[in-house]
Amino acid sequence: MTGFIVILILFALFWLVLIRPQRRRQAAQNQLVQSVEVGDEIVTAGGLYGHVRGVGDDELLVEIAPGTNVRIARRAVGAVIGPDEEEEGEPEPPAEPENEAAPEETPS
Repeated sequence: MTGFIVILILFALFWLVLIRPQRRRQAAQNQLVQSVEVGDEIVTAGGLYGHVRGVGDDELLVEIAPGTNVRIARRAVGAVIGPDEEEEGEPEPPAEPENEAAPEETPS
């Protein structure tokens, strides 16, 4: 009887540690894939960046370069890039150093 209880406890721990988090990740990915709309910028699982130009039931039409459209499966979407993430990727111009002290002049 105690062996059976130990097996049940181990199974419960296995479920909590491995199966439950995987289901959450899968549900989040499904929600992300279903929320893709025309105009969104996406990254595919293969690493292609592009803008969604058309949405079908199981497919997306993605523009990866001006005039170059590819058809991909919805499940190939790795991430949707929002406007905030685009701004983070752009490098900022370097700030000019401020001289607090005037340069020392040596008498000639």
